[in-house]
Amino acid sequence: MKSNILTTTAMMPFPFMNSSGPESQVSVGPSPDPHCPLDTSSLRIPLTLFYALFVVLGLAGNLLALWVFLLDRSKKGSVRVLLVNVALSDLLLVVCMAFRVWYHGVRGERWELGATMCHVVLNFFYMNMFISIVLLGLISVDRYVKISRGGVPLQRPRGLAMRCGWRTAACALIWALVSSLVRASRRSLPSCHSRCFQYKSHQHSKWKGYRNLMLVVIVWISYGCMVVCYVKIAFKLLRTSKEKPDLPNAARYARTAKKSFFVLFLYTVCFVPHHIVYVFYIVTQIIDTSCYWRGVVYQAKEVALLFSALNSCLDPIMYFLLSSSMRKQVMRLLGKMRTGNDRSRMRRKPHESEGRGTSLTKQPTVFKVS
Repeated sequence: MKSNILTTTAMMPFPFMNSSGPESQVSVGPSPDPHCPLDTSSLRIPLTLFYALFVVLGLAGNLLALWVFLLDRSKKGSVRVLLVNVALSDLLLVVCMAFRVWYHGVRGERWELGATMCHVVLNFFYMNMFISIVLLGLISVDRYVKISRGGVPLQRPRGLAMRCGWRTAACALIWALVSSLVRASRRSLPSCHSRCFQYKSHQHSKWKGYRNLMLVVIVWISYGCMVVCYVKIAFKLLRTSKEKPDLPNAARYARTAKKSFFVLFLYTVCFVPHHIVYVFYIVTQIIDTSCYWRGVVYQAKEVALLFSALNSCLDPIMYFLLSSSMRKQVMRLLGKMRTGNDRSRMRRKPHESEGRGTSLTKQPTVFKVS
């Protein structure tokens, strides 16, 4: 018993945060499989630092993006509906990452919120990650169809409901489908209530592994759509800029094509590593695998998962690069902030017109921004 306590204490990344006695340290508990304990102590500090960074950047970027998309009502029937859903999904994912920071760093991989809360956080974490990927694939299809039609929308504008009806229905279907698949594949609660985000074996419930494979297939289909659509968009814009160099927007077409390749590269870095490793991870869950390879695949999955989580921070940057309305709104916001600072400074200065009979209430009109 004493040796077990010493071993558990040595695995704590922040022992000074768990100073309530040996009982609290023992409550960390063994691995869900007592015959195959997985030592993840080497990942705790990196996971904590990276997830904390993603929470800060993702929260700021996606709140700004969501504010811009909801504020800009000039293009109600455009891709704005899809972008709002992506930003909302990324925000929910960021909230789930905050729980991982608390779990890995603050509590030393001790889950104290109950098995039900662990179940909820796990569902939301993977659900929003998959939803974001599928919506990005749908956005790439929407952009490609619009460019291939020369900017003509898929349907004639006949009011708000008709302009964004199919996109709203598609978003609702994606949320419902992915949430049902994730919920069904993660219906079992953790066997050790003091642990969360740990390795789980599905050898006695292989259908859960097959459901996870179905989600991976959906992700690969969405990623394939992104590759095909963005490559076609880029080559179409490059060809147009070369064939018609006298066009006023020829240079802008070339820049947009290069940005499309850059976006595709970033999505590849974010999505591909995790969903390659995740296939092997699922295989180790449903077949008899040695303890060594379970540990290798599990740690590789946790590292690759950071790349997928990074996408929630990069999406606002992609909006800024590819959306002119996004850039205009951000620049307008920065301009208003600067103008507001200038007004506050000018109001604090003595008015030159005092003593000349000029009314002070008319002074702010001098700084009015049209």
